[in-house]
Amino acid sequence: MIFKYIVCVALVVVLSICVNIEGRSVSKFLTEETVGTKWAVLVAGSNGWWNYRHQADVCHAYQLLKKGGLKDENIIVFMYDDIANNTMNPRPGVIINNPHGQDVYKGVPKDYVGEDVNAENFFNVILANKSGITGGSGKVLNSAPNDHIFIYYVDHGGPGIVSMPTGVVYANDLIDVLKKKHGSGTYSKLVFYLEACESGSMFDGLLPEGLDIYVTTASNPNESSWGTYCGVGDARDPCLVACPPPEFKGVCLGDLYSVAWMEDSDVQDRQTETLDDQYDRIANRTAANLTYGSHVMQYGDMVLSVDALFQYMGVASINHSHVSMNSYKSSSQNVEQRETELFYWQSKYDNAPEGSDDYFEARAKLINVVAHRSQVDNNVKHIGDLLFGVKYGNEALQTVRSSGQPLVDNWDCLKSYVEIFEAHCGKLSSYGKKHIRGIANICNAGIEREQMTAATVQACGPL
Repeated sequence: MIFKYIVCVALVVVLSICVNIEGRSVSKFLTEETVGTKWAVLVAGSNGWWNYRHQADVCHAYQLLKKGGLKDENIIVFMYDDIANNTMNPRPGVIINNPHGQDVYKGVPKDYVGEDVNAENFFNVILANKSGITGGSGKVLNSAPNDHIFIYYVDHGGPGIVSMPTGVVYANDLIDVLKKKHGSGTYSKLVFYLEACESGSMFDGLLPEGLDIYVTTASNPNESSWGTYCGVGDARDPCLVACPPPEFKGVCLGDLYSVAWMEDSDVQDRQTETLDDQYDRIANRTAANLTYGSHVMQYGDMVLSVDALFQYMGVASINHSHVSMNSYKSSSQNVEQRETELFYWQSKYDNAPEGSDDYFEARAKLINVVAHRSQVDNNVKHIGDLLFGVKYGNEALQTVRSSGQPLVDNWDCLKSYVEIFEAHCGKLSSYGKKHIRGIANICNAGIEREQMTAATVQACGPL
């Protein structure tokens, strides 16, 4: 009898808590009390009009986090900021991330813009090393032990790297920074979403478990990621659901993986949807047509995947103007990230009046882009032939390591050999960065620095 009484009392207590916790609902209680401060770092690592989509993605991410209740003081934004007021922008001062044209630029903090968008500032922001910051707002990730962190990075990439407007972020350096952040004891959990070509290579075989970090990437270590909402469609290649506004010919409004997670976050109940639920939705949408899509990957501590989205993105009403992401599964065109510059100039050439200044400018740019790509491909192939022989050169450069192995054994070797290549053959463009795998394989094969230098000089010429 006493036992039954105790059980009844316990049930009454639980029910009273459910009905009212100081006047608040249980969901609000859980939202506010079980998570410390929510922090976010948002990075668009590119510049240039044809890279419109990267800053559009980051601006959209800011808006959904802001609606979720995160404060500006806890959201740190990196973007070059050359899109909204670009002379080529048909809607001055406005950035859109989907065909509906809702402005996502208004109100976005400009913490780090222009040349302040660089790897050093990014790392120092994560580590809350304010003294190491150059330029910008000086805002850093000054998190506490009970806080949750969300990092979203979108840009061009390559095997073992993601780009910045100048320079790159190498995978081993990023992992070292995340380990240091964990060692500082200044967060409870950290979620990292990465959009870039070969983005899986930034974590595969490198990110250990036990750091309380959960990661998803737009692609596996060996494939490109994709832009979306590209082009305006025609009779040969129509938009199946909705086209971007016609004035945006040649640019992609967003990236496939990125708009997948953001449009999902816009319409789902973040208090009930888990990270794993979102991963499934993103993966299904991003790989819906692998001719124009990629494999979304997960890394790190999978136990975090059962966490609800609100713990990192906040809670927002789902009664707003964004439509269900399911409406966009086959919308417009998808373009491989490395092809977006070529796609832009080809679109401009196709739509310019023959004989006009725009026609000749686009034609000249197309010729230069194609010639540069061919030159980079030939240079790398020549180096491979010199180092491994004509019979085995191509195979040696294109070998892909098995899953769970990092791209390269010696990262200092990779960085050094990339420097040698760029010194003699020119900077690796967003297209050329795909060849970093070949340079990594040269390191893995034990090729000495003197051999690499001699082969590069022979292929590309002296300094």
